[in-house]
Amino acid sequence: MKENILFVMPSLSAGGGEKSLVNLLSQIDYNRFNIDLFLFNHNGIFMEYLPSEVNVLSLPDTYTDFTLPLHKSIAKFIMKRKFNLVLSRITYTKMNRSSKSTSINEQYSWKYMAQSLEKLEKKYDIAIGFLEKTSTYFCVDKVEANKKIGWVHIDYDKLGMDPQYDLPYFKKLDNIITVSEECSNILKERFPSEGEKVQVIYNIVSPTTITKMAKMEKVDNPQKNNEVNILSIGRLHYQKGFDRAIKACKIMVDKGYNIQWRIIGEGEERQKLMTLINEYNLKDHFHLIGLKSNPYPYIKNAEVYAQTSNFEGKSIAIDEAKILQKPILVTNFSTAKDQIQHGKNGLIVEMDPSAIADGIENLIIDKDLRKKLTTNLANEKLGTEAEINKLYELFAR
Repeated sequence: MKENILFVMPSLSAGGGEKSLVNLLSQIDYNRFNIDLFLFNHNGIFMEYLPSEVNVLSLPDTYTDFTLPLHKSIAKFIMKRKFNLVLSRITYTKMNRSSKSTSINEQYSWKYMAQSLEKLEKKYDIAIGFLEKTSTYFCVDKVEANKKIGWVHIDYDKLGMDPQYDLPYFKKLDNIITVSEECSNILKERFPSEGEKVQVIYNIVSPTTITKMAKMEKVDNPQKNNEVNILSIGRLHYQKGFDRAIKACKIMVDKGYNIQWRIIGEGEERQKLMTLINEYNLKDHFHLIGLKSNPYPYIKNAEVYAQTSNFEGKSIAIDEAKILQKPILVTNFSTAKDQIQHGKNGLIVEMDPSAIADGIENLIIDKDLRKKLTTNLANEKLGTEAEINKLYELFAR
């Protein structure tokens, strides 16, 4: 008999965790498992890549009403005489407008959002909160399952969360999965009582799929002879450090390089970054090109892949650039060495615009270095499809 598995995720909009889930679901053995997926938002560029076997659960009307703009949400609840949800919706908005960090706001406001969500009727063999915070809280509070698993895709300490809020939830999980050894060490240090639950399962990436998709379409702006084509991928968020990428671009343009630096991603810092681009007069050199459901032709077209982040868990985009054998530059965030060996399969530089510019210049002018990096990447075993077996082993315990 097939086991019933539930995955919980905020959405399938752009993001490493979202792509990781889609990749995982593409590898699941559907002869062994029935898969349900609960999404808080049914929009997103990765929705089209969900396997047809996945059953996306519908959202309850109370939650749909809760997510409306504040005045419309209140009006709906008053009309339906759900006065307790009026108070919850108002408090939820106040919490998210507070001066605390975005992560802490999400933690503390969960109990107000939770009022609009009933427990799921179906009982599962295994329920998986596939992203930290809300997905895990829903899995613990709103799902009946024989086994519950939480997934942390990031360096926990860098998100600015309150560990004391998460601890009671982590205690109710049977397993806590994270994506790199460094992330595992951080979780064990922050939650020593739950350390035995922590296990590493790498993000699933498929070289066959990525190589095939890289050939599927041409990029919008094919490279010209005198251009240096640099690519970065990530949400337009403080985490990704795109402000220092802009400053590094300015340094290189001032040196005479015709830099064409493209960012695939969207997010709350778009206006801030556009202001900085205009301030440095880089509108012809630094481009925020939005979301792309298939970023691989852009990676293939790039001379350098650059990850200028302040922190990461285990970046899927870096793994994808490695598979396409691109010279890679990353900043020295805490988990950088989990993916890049400096001078062997990429460069690790300090979190400084000058260091980034110097590193990229080195990759441009040193042909021997580029050849060494790409040759080493060609010889690496980069597919992680077999990681699905670790999950199966966890299911069987």
